[in-house]
Amino acid sequence: QVQLVESGGGLAQPGGSLRLSCAASGFTFSRYRMSWFRQGTGNGRDLVATISSTDEHKTYNDSVKGRFTISRDNAKNTVYLQMNRLKPEDTAVYYCHARGFFASEVHWGQGTQVTVSS
Repeated sequence: QVQLVESGGGLAQPGGSLRLSCAASGFTFSRYRMSWFRQGTGNGRDLVATISSTDEHKTYNDSVKGRFTISRDNAKNTVYLQMNRLKPEDTAVYYCHARGFFASEVHWGQGTQVTVSS
């Protein structure tokens, strides 16, 4: 059974930090490209960051470049999103996403709420 379980969300003050984790199971994690998406209230789901299966390539949404860092630990089947210098506009539900080689190999987590407010 495929599972992606996010954790680490919560309330942070502007300028603060949070670290999200996504623990994967039920598939060969090291073969999958991993991403974080986010969806604010009334908005669509936007791509935040992506990391290749081998950790060689990382891409970021322009709005988070220089503040967020995506990383992975294939030995622990976990992907992380370190979020620094948080802004109120980062408030959203953050989703973990896994994409394999085949079009059918797509998995989503249940999401974790991040709220940035003073």
